[in-house]
Amino acid sequence: MKHKRAELFFTTVLVPLDFILIFLAGISAYYLRFSEHYRELRPVIFDLPISEYWSSLLLISALMIPIMFLSGAYSPKRDKQPAKEVTRVITGISVGLALVTLIIFLQRDLFDSRFIVLATWAFAILYLSISHPFVNWLQKKVYARGIGLSQVVLIGNSKTVDNLIAEFSTNKYSGYEVVRRLRDFSLETAQELRELIKTRRVDEVIQADPNLSKTETLRLYDFANENQLTFKYVADLLEIKVLRHEVEEIIGIPVVEVKRTTLEGWGRVAKRIMDFIFSTLLIALLSPVFLLTALAIKLDSRGPVFFSRRDDGTPVTRVGESGRPFRYFKFRSMRDKVDSMRYNELADRNIRGDGPMVKIKDDPRVTRVGKFIRRFSIDELPELFLVFAGKMSLVGPRPHLPEEVAKYEHHHKKTLTIKPGITGLAQVSGRSDLLFEEEVKLDVYYIENWSLLLDFSILLKTPAAVLKKREAN
Repeated sequence: MKHKRAELFFTTVLVPLDFILIFLAGISAYYLRFSEHYRELRPVIFDLPISEYWSSLLLISALMIPIMFLSGAYSPKRDKQPAKEVTRVITGISVGLALVTLIIFLQRDLFDSRFIVLATWAFAILYLSISHPFVNWLQKKVYARGIGLSQVVLIGNSKTVDNLIAEFSTNKYSGYEVVRRLRDFSLETAQELRELIKTRRVDEVIQADPNLSKTETLRLYDFANENQLTFKYVADLLEIKVLRHEVEEIIGIPVVEVKRTTLEGWGRVAKRIMDFIFSTLLIALLSPVFLLTALAIKLDSRGPVFFSRRDDGTPVTRVGESGRPFRYFKFRSMRDKVDSMRYNELADRNIRGDGPMVKIKDDPRVTRVGKFIRRFSIDELPELFLVFAGKMSLVGPRPHLPEEVAKYEHHHKKTLTIKPGITGLAQVSGRSDLLFEEEVKLDVYYIENWSLLLDFSILLKTPAAVLKKREAN
């Protein structure tokens, strides 16, 4: 969503900017200490070469970033009032100073000047107290120009909805633009919103009327999940606590965002960094396997090395995050131009009758090399390039065909919340032998409970799952 991307972009900008400014603060302190005027006040009685100092300062600057993160300075939903922003900066820098002081105590040769430490602390607070509010001001200016605004639909017939409409209309700094107001969410209204989504972008729906019936509220919640919309509602102070939520205040009104996944904000950044690093390493390490597989495919049967086009010549696609299709390819494991047989001549061999997917047992289209590379999932190794490009992730729900996704029931579409993966919780729990509904439940569990630790656990279990025999090859 463009609004969330804008928030994350400006928050991400702060990280390298803070690193540079903290480093600059240390350099400023160093040259101030060795300046002619200060040396007249306090002569330098220690030796601290600039090259040695730089290496220590780089380490300290890098160490300060996670401390600033823990202080809340990089939260996309942080309160962006200048006074509170400066308070977070002072807190983070001060905690960092305490940590540096501890390091100095343990390693006396790290710094020979207490003045440099204190001056770095002061300069860092000064620089960051200017840069953080400036980035927030810049973000508001971008919003004021209508860039990155969240396109929101307000639901309800209360005074609260009127107040929110007035606020969003007059204050573009809020980051919201109202595209429609619906006074209820009946079946007719749901169809109206469905038609609206076909013609323009909608990012969020906010249920801003506590008096909306439970039936309508549940219908709205399911609708948001089905159509990959962020769902928020005005908090009822007497209601029970929602497990995954985030509360923000808009003109003093507490608005609750129900999280579809923990994979948001910095979690998304961390997962993308991990995908990029590991896909790069694996592509390099497995390059001999790529070459040998390509050679074996060409020697074994006629046709291209990669399966990238359907029988009619159109590109092969899979459905990715938020239901967006992307170009897909893998090593060809079948004879050329026999893909469509799965829906015709071989339809009676489908062993996945429990859902929209098609899996052919003892598939006669598969070549000799294809049988081997399918058995050990070598045919899917080119997906690493899709991970590198950001279309897929190392871990996530499997990418399905558009014709399969078209047959999804409403609750199946929850699996489109995040990027598809090469491996996933469903794959290490039974691979293609699982029933489709079981696979969906595992994928939804992964989406709702994502963590880097869970990703590493799935990756470690993947080799054993690949070696395990399965029913459909």
